[in-house]
Amino acid sequence: MSETFVESEDLTAAREGDDAAFGRLVGPLRRELHAHCYRMLGSSHDADDALQDALLRAWKGIARFEGRSTVRSWLYTVATRTCLDLVESRGRRALPMDLGPSSERAVLDDPPLTEIAWLGPYAAGDLASGGPVARYEQREAVELAFVAALQHLPGNQRAALVLFEVLGFSAAEIATMMDTSTASVNSALQRARRIVADKVPAASQHQTIRQLGGRVQELVAGYSTALERGDADALVALLTEDVTWSMPPLGHWYSGIEAVMDFAKEVPLTRCPSWHNLPTTANGQPALACYLGMTPDSEHTAWSINVFTLRGDRIAAITSFIGKENFELLGLPLTH
Repeated sequence: MSETFVESEDLTAAREGDDAAFGRLVGPLRRELHAHCYRMLGSSHDADDALQDALLRAWKGIARFEGRSTVRSWLYTVATRTCLDLVESRGRRALPMDLGPSSERAVLDDPPLTEIAWLGPYAAGDLASGGPVARYEQREAVELAFVAALQHLPGNQRAALVLFEVLGFSAAEIATMMDTSTASVNSALQRARRIVADKVPAASQHQTIRQLGGRVQELVAGYSTALERGDADALVALLTEDVTWSMPPLGHWYSGIEAVMDFAKEVPLTRCPSWHNLPTTANGQPALACYLGMTPDSEHTAWSINVFTLRGDRIAAITSFIGKENFELLGLPLTH
């Protein structure tokens, strides 16, 4: 029995109120729909809300689905419109560098800025290709630089860019999905591409990681060892000259090897008593889960997820997402 026939049977049953059939239609697409919501919203928690709302809207409206498009296209239409509603009401997500210039010296009194809607990490997992006409692999399109760049776009440009260049929908299909004209979609794409091109490196992290091979694990292990031993010389050897370090929800950030190392020497390498670390991944990038303790033998509790952006064979950016909620998001233990 063909997949198309099975989908047709499930669609007919779902229209008649069979929630199990609806679940079978949605199940294979749930992962990629969630990633789509994350790209649009910059937060896994907002993506959870958006996907739940979108699937509820789809369930309530499936009796009116006439089958003029695929179920996948229809679900992306519902999810995109749901996300656009949230973009309108919640605004965009930010990183510390969006708020102001970097700090030249370590800031010791840096309270969390809880009023800011911060960009959050994402448990990328396995994401499929966007299709033969998509410019970005779905895995590449959850990388921090890309998602952060999307947050600088108005909702309609954000949606058009993601639907076209990540998911492979045509401009005409997107026009139907967003209830606008093909000319408007092409105009939105043109403006969005200019902004994103200025903010996203030419080489994706996915490409860099493939080129580095086992060197990626060496960099993460070297960073972990340097942090645990308080070894500034070992740490500086891993970083590019123009490295950045940001720590949402803290507002201050550091740019350049001198400022970054001043912060490192003043805070994590000296004032933090003991670190235990676990290698992990977030946003399709290498990362380190960092646990803080009072002594090497004491219980260490979840502190930050350090996501690394690599360039060449060095670390070009460290984004430390502080808070135990980020460990829960990645399925990591809260103590070590």
